[in-house]
Amino acid sequence: MCTALTPEEQYLTRRVLSMQESQTMRITALANKMKAEGKDIVSLSAGEPDFPTPDFVNQAGIDAIKAGFTRYTANSGIPELKKAIVEKFRRDNGLEFNVNQIIVSNGGKQTLANTFLALCQEGDEVIVPAPYWVSFPEMVRLAGATPVIVHTTLENEYKLTPEQLEAVITPKTKILVLNSPSNPTGAVYGEAEVRALMKVVEGRGIFVVSDEMYDMITYGGVKPFSPARIPEMDGWVIVSNGVSKTYSMTGWRIGYLAGPKWLIDACDKIQSQTTSNPNAIAQKAAVAALTGDQSVVEERRAEFEKRRDYMYQALNGIPGFRTALPQGAFYIFPDISGVLGKTFNGIHMKDSADVAEYLLRDHYVATVPGDAFGAPENLRLSYAASIDSLEEAVNRIRRAFN
Repeated sequence: MCTALTPEEQYLTRRVLSMQESQTMRITALANKMKAEGKDIVSLSAGEPDFPTPDFVNQAGIDAIKAGFTRYTANSGIPELKKAIVEKFRRDNGLEFNVNQIIVSNGGKQTLANTFLALCQEGDEVIVPAPYWVSFPEMVRLAGATPVIVHTTLENEYKLTPEQLEAVITPKTKILVLNSPSNPTGAVYGEAEVRALMKVVEGRGIFVVSDEMYDMITYGGVKPFSPARIPEMDGWVIVSNGVSKTYSMTGWRIGYLAGPKWLIDACDKIQSQTTSNPNAIAQKAAVAALTGDQSVVEERRAEFEKRRDYMYQALNGIPGFRTALPQGAFYIFPDISGVLGKTFNGIHMKDSADVAEYLLRDHYVATVPGDAFGAPENLRLSYAASIDSLEEAVNRIRRAFN
């Protein structure tokens, strides 16, 4: 007897069916629903700063509206913003690009999606170190390529080693994805580590997609090193960044990409047939963010560092939790294998999804299960929240596993 196909199975493409729903968005939606029901939720799930967009950035957006800057712009971004991005790369990252090597998109996600769509096709492989940002493997699948997941360890601070990289390269390898500082682990690759990885791929026709979205949020004097600074990798490194995290502009949706002109032109073509230009008003605000007073960036970075120090110490004091010290971003990624396989309040903890759901439904703490990031024995906790909220969350977690 034949089983009838559902409409999804009958009509949707294999690419869409192979994709997974974003766990971060799902948990955030559930937490918001519980909040709307009157539950006292402490949310450590969202990947955005709790600080507001700086006033001078908001004012630039308001001024753009008042000036009538509300029409289509150049598809790849206004020249004024491209120049500001070129200067930002020079000032903060030691990188030299021309304006024709820059494209502005509707958030960092679009810059990356455009890149994978431009470079990948069926049969290609893309190396993605795990834990990974949730969208990397899904974007690769959507582009028709195959993500090759390489698992890293807590003992190595969740960083890919040259030996691991060498072991998974095949004739089908098209791209290596490098995310530093990392979402979800907060790991930062130093200069020596980046150079060692680039030695493995150099001269082998492998592109490097370097996601540097959290480049200005690092701690303890640690500075990320972009692979685009290595002369031998010229033309093979694509750098993705944006204003979302550094300037608390997640909703403004401005990301930008730098790379060889031929690839930027291809991304421009894709964008012209999908979304066209990014938001005109947001582009003007982004110019203000990149060219204005940068002291706000340091003030907020310092506050994140205090929160990081608290979370690292507090979580490592909970039995069954172990965590590395994040060097960047605003996430901490504890290994919770010490509580897996156990039963709490009558609920058996098989994996991180069980733990996240238990914490949310029974103790009103929203986290994100690690399986969303390719690490089923971990949880991602965002410390983009006040110290009072973090203390309350940790106390609830501690009670949950007593």
